[in-house]
Amino acid sequence: MELGDPQLLSPLLGSVLGVCADFGRDWESNDLRAAIFKLLLAWLLLSLTAIQLAWRSYGPTVNGLYYRQGMGGQNGGTAEHPAAYPAW
Repeated sequence: MELGDPQLLSPLLGSVLGVCADFGRDWESNDLRAAIFKLLLAWLLLSLTAIQLAWRSYGPTVNGLYYRQGMGGQNGGTAEHPAAYPAW
């Protein structure tokens, strides 16, 4: 069976829709669970926004610490231009 096979996609789509329907019924019946979900979702979005803003401010500094420019190469390990090593 290939990935685009209708025989494979139909049961998969049906199970995904079933899970979504169960989630919707559970969402409507349980206010506490919905409130916790909203709180955790807001916390996740706030955290991702803070990470994005911090990376925008400090990203170049962090990159400068770990990626050296010039003859030392990345992390001082390999040179940008290989030296003339004798053949083994």
